[in-house]
Amino acid sequence: MLFSPNKLGKIKVKNRFVVAPMTRVSAQPEGTPTEEMCDYYVEYALGGFGLIITEGTYIDELHSQGYRNQPGIANQSHLAGWKKIVDGVHEHNVPIIQQLLHAGALIQENRYVNQAISPSSIQPVGEMAPRYIGAGKFPVPREITKDEIKQVIKSYGTAAARAMEAGFDGIEIHGANGYLPDQFLTSYTNHRQDEYGGTLEKRLRFHCEVVNEVRNSIGTNATLGIRISQTKVNDFEHEWPGKINDAKIIFPKIAAAGADYIHISTHKGLVDVFDSQRNLAGLAKEFSGITVIGCGGLHDHLKAQKILEDGDADFIAIGKGSLADSSLPNKISSGTHPTEFNPEMISPVATIANTRDWKSEN
Repeated sequence: MLFSPNKLGKIKVKNRFVVAPMTRVSAQPEGTPTEEMCDYYVEYALGGFGLIITEGTYIDELHSQGYRNQPGIANQSHLAGWKKIVDGVHEHNVPIIQQLLHAGALIQENRYVNQAISPSSIQPVGEMAPRYIGAGKFPVPREITKDEIKQVIKSYGTAAARAMEAGFDGIEIHGANGYLPDQFLTSYTNHRQDEYGGTLEKRLRFHCEVVNEVRNSIGTNATLGIRISQTKVNDFEHEWPGKINDAKIIFPKIAAAGADYIHISTHKGLVDVFDSQRNLAGLAKEFSGITVIGCGGLHDHLKAQKILEDGDADFIAIGKGSLADSSLPNKISSGTHPTEFNPEMISPVATIANTRDWKSEN
């Protein structure tokens, strides 16, 4: 099944291998993608992946940027840089999806503003990631206003339209891993008393309004997905307090808002959750009724094959394994063992250049 074709929304994909979005902090300081980034993404198209999802890309020239040298899709210069990448990938008949990210409170560096915004003025747990050029505690954000919420939602739609102009085959909203949508969803980062806080349904409202805005922006012929997780880049242990009951609410509502697929992200691998004898991807598949991309330890092709055979996912996204070896699908197909991930590949900083230099020396 790993090498069988399938569809993701309107996109025809030659196999089930997806390059997972990975922060590479390798754009120009003002957020424009580089030639180095173009070469990086084209390598995956040459390496046998059926689909590429870009790294998280910030959506506006305000609060959305989270990292130094993070790429944006917030202006025409950004668009032009991404268009070169999209054209390079398309030359090899591989589709590519733009992932849109708003960091919210999880700002390690932002060239546009001095203070982060979040549903509530609560300091994030954990510390910044050194591999993404940060150190120490995250600063305390200020509470986002209702007018700003509307503005941010609109910015997702504008950024999505810009990405489609660059030639992308679809859009993925980063609704996971502790970034702004997930800050609305998570009860300990959202203490609001209005329509965006309180019950799970109200905390999920931001996700659904963003999905709806992007769908209206890109139309029904473009593929639209959203990444969902329990864990966060700054909290690897978090679980939804309502467990399976939360899953029964979250996944159907996201599908109803207009998503074509749900991309499950987990730092723990696709292990069973909630004492249900099911993994989160399988629950997403059951409760949403739409296409699911599984992610988490699936560079192991036997695990990847099993999750497809069990019907828990339709595609498998690979992060560390694809970073380690851009030709992973081709090597699995030929019976060759792919290069294994080594943390030194993203040390001391997770740039494309550092990974390339490590590979050339090893």
